Amino acid sequence: MKPIPAPAADKPATTPSRRGFLGVAAAGIAGILIAPGIRLIEIAQAAPSGQALSPGASSTVRWGMLVDSTKCASGCTDCVTACNTENGLSGGTKATDPQWIRKIEIKEIRTGKVQSLPMMCQHCAEPPCVDVCPTGASFKRADGIVLVDKHICIGCRYCVMACPYKARSFVHEPQSNQKPDVPRGMGTVEACTLCVHKVDRGEQPACVSACSDAGHGAILFGDLNDPNSDISQRIARVASRQIREDLNLNTGIRYTGV
Repeated sequence: MKPIPAPAADKPATTPSRRGFLGVAAAGIAGILIAPGIRLIEIAQAAPSGQALSPGASSTVRWGMLVDSTKCASGCTDCVTACNTENGLSGGTKATDPQWIRKIEIKEIRTGKVQSLPMMCQHCAEPPCVDVCPTGASFKRADGIVLVDKHICIGCRYCVMACPYKARSFVHEPQSNQKPDVPRGMGTVEACTLCVHKVDRGEQPACVSACSDAGHGAILFGDLNDPNSDISQRIARVASRQIREDLNLNTGIRYTGV
């Protein structure tokens, strides 16, 4: 009979350096094909059209949005419809239907004032979803966009529970007729990607374009790190807030008029 090996020592708690290693490992796994001609590693490294691929998303940039609640009308779902169309979502009403952006209404208790807001992944600088992910599937790009690597997502849904914005969805059903830029898969978690495939081509996210095309102009997208960008200059002039500021997550989505 072979001797029974001694029990392994307790594993040390995950440290920032270890989590960094997991992120690198995840990037390596992401090199395999996820759809015809598309690989996650290429999405992560993509540059705007006409430029060579960079070694990765630049940390000098931080993409974000500024939502003007005074221009966001109750009942308007242009941003939701655009998101569903762009990313191949069903837009269904079942509780299990994935939803990357939704309209919510908030009420000021003291005044009774009700406001309508779009709610999506807030692309936190300190994302709780990334902290609790046991495989490194939830990760944040250098430019602040939070994504999910479908290859190593095991569907545990820890990130769903950790997100204070209820911004993540679980894919319960098989997917067909997918869009090459937006690979999806049953048994995995997904959320708003800021239309990363469009951003890396130098374009605006679908919700921003739809809001602008409809004449609302309630959503401004840009580089929060660039003091000369429209979004940074607007934030400098107008008071803005983060949802659940008390959590100190430093979200990439900001709101005015709330």
